[in-house]
Amino acid sequence: MVIPYYIVVNIVAFAMYGADKYFAKNDMWRISEKALLGIAAIGGAFGAFLGMETFRHKTNHKKFTLLVPVLMAVHLGLLVYLLG
Repeated sequence: MVIPYYIVVNIVAFAMYGADKYFAKNDMWRISEKALLGIAAIGGAFGAFLGMETFRHKTNHKKFTLLVPVLMAVHLGLLVYLLG
């Protein structure tokens, strides 16, 4: 159950970052920073990072450039522990 969870949450995170970039460029309702970081915190850090890089979104915000990689390391460690 762990791997399917991580796959789904990372796809959702990637999509959220892409959608928020689209919304920002088109002056539309935005996804909150709390939600973007929240999805990364619950396991979507890899998708969040890929979304940041792919869409060039939130890459100038220190909060994101510091927290997302830290969350990636935490979840990588958690995955190694759970699957090891």
